Amino acid sequence: MTGLGILWFILIAVLIIGYFVLDGFDLGAGILYPLLATDDTDRRRILHAIGPVWDGNEVWLLTAGGALFAAFAPAYATVFSGFYLAIMLVLFGLIMRAVAIEFRAHGAEWPKLWDICLFVGSLLPALLLGVACGNIIQGVALNAHGDYIGGFFALLRPFPLLCGLLGLAHMLTQGAAWIACKAPLGSTLRANACGLRRIFAIAEAALFVLASVLFFAAILPKLSYAPSTGGLIIAGAMAFIFLVSLAMVIFFAKANEPKGDILGVVYASVGAVCLVIIMFATIFPNLVPALDPALSITIANAAAGPATLKAMTIVACIGVPLVLFYHFLVYRAFRGRVE
Repeated sequence: MTGLGILWFILIAVLIIGYFVLDGFDLGAGILYPLLATDDTDRRRILHAIGPVWDGNEVWLLTAGGALFAAFAPAYATVFSGFYLAIMLVLFGLIMRAVAIEFRAHGAEWPKLWDICLFVGSLLPALLLGVACGNIIQGVALNAHGDYIGGFFALLRPFPLLCGLLGLAHMLTQGAAWIACKAPLGSTLRANACGLRRIFAIAEAALFVLASVLFFAAILPKLSYAPSTGGLIIAGAMAFIFLVSLAMVIFFAKANEPKGDILGVVYASVGAVCLVIIMFATIFPNLVPALDPALSITIANAAAGPATLKAMTIVACIGVPLVLFYHFLVYRAFRGRVE
């Protein structure tokens, strides 16, 4: 492994963290949209809470895919070809959600149709992205050419499915926290969102404990790769911080004040950061672990040449601050509650 290869492993993790933190809450809000909105006023409040920011949030996912292609092309080829159907379902969901938000917000006909599309288009990515992360941790069947040789249903193993439910529960927690933060004080929408935020955080903590027990009892002894000691220490520290963040989300769900709503979003975001770091710390230095350890795609055998990684680093030093500045301007412009 080279220093630049490790750097880009970390940078891709940062990009995925950015996506899960930012797009996590609006995917969760989209799933909760038909459950929390009791009338058209509440529906428009939820749409206006995510409308100005959802498209910018998805930039992080696109950038992570592009960075993986440029920095670790073999890993990109394996993931995007092997998980083709799952990725197409995610993209289909994201496109459906985008169309639903735009058409519903402009008062188009068939509002119920667009409400259903927003729900389904938010649910598919929220569930399948977690399933993909679970498969990466457990390892997948690859041949000598780095091609995935299993089918779509081979990805639906118990541990990845549990990771999918965990990711879904966390995005629901983020979505409920965001809606509570944006809904008017004293509204029924805010009160219901606070209640669901607490329920989903409790369910998420239970799913995380269950996934951890399953990993150490049944998955870890059969892993084709041995997680590094440092990686396990980092993952353990992040697991502790994750549970603390959920406890804070539950605690601040009881606070009937604006500060509690803001801190609920902050601690839910901290939880998203922890989950991504746990995954990357566990698989390091692998990118796509294989069931046969000799066939795993790693930083060492997949990294691009030094010239490419140096050029990408220069571009990242310029581009990432600009993206962060863009997000700062957008979130500042649309800060406050939706009236």
